[in-house]
Amino acid sequence: MAFEEEKATLRRWVTQAKRIVFFGGAGVSTESGIPDFRSVNGLYRQQYAYPPEEILSHSFFMANPQEFFRFYRAKMLCPDAQPNAAHRRLAEWEKCGKLSAVVTQNIDGLHQKAGSRHVCELHGSVLRNHCLRCGKFYSVETILRSEGVPRCDCGGIIKPDVVLYEESLDEAVMEDALTAIRTSDLLIIGGTSLTVYPAAGFIHYFQGDHLVLINRDPTPQDRHADLLIRDPIGRTLEEIDIEM
Repeated sequence: MAFEEEKATLRRWVTQAKRIVFFGGAGVSTESGIPDFRSVNGLYRQQYAYPPEEILSHSFFMANPQEFFRFYRAKMLCPDAQPNAAHRRLAEWEKCGKLSAVVTQNIDGLHQKAGSRHVCELHGSVLRNHCLRCGKFYSVETILRSEGVPRCDCGGIIKPDVVLYEESLDEAVMEDALTAIRTSDLLIIGGTSLTVYPAAGFIHYFQGDHLVLINRDPTPQDRHADLLIRDPIGRTLEEIDIEM
């Protein structure tokens, strides 16, 4: 199916839908200049003394916070990044009552920056940070301005509210996401390899009319999609302008 046909089909389904849910991964933010994890130039292909999977683990954070924050500031924080066409379009759909939720694996906060309100952040957010000792909140600017291991006024380590390897997803956020997917009539999945669990299994909770998968590369779940689109997410969603 040519892109024009795919676009026409997606526009028709979006127009007909009453409860759209968008489920996205790192590929949603690459058009904003934020690197993904598994591409040729992604974080997992870069050379460090430790592999990124190890650095971004709970045990590494606790044992070697100095090295964790050196990597974290350099590679996980992108304070100048701005929402792209995909973020903006999804916010528009929510505002006009079409989209009921965004479920994201990203931690950059760009969906909210674009105007989306119901965002289920499965892996947390770099914008929120709390002291491990007293629980005091700190902004991302505090982490950026600090050197070495950021410390609270009480002396405790400030930890980003992101879900590290070896940590569990927040139960309330996960239930919110599953309820949104389960009750949606159109599920659009974009920019995710659908290989990281439990998030990759969320697709099986969808019971609605149409499942759309927008991803540059094939995924293990392609066979379940009613529509497969290989074009960039921003370009694709930007083309889906609907009249209300």
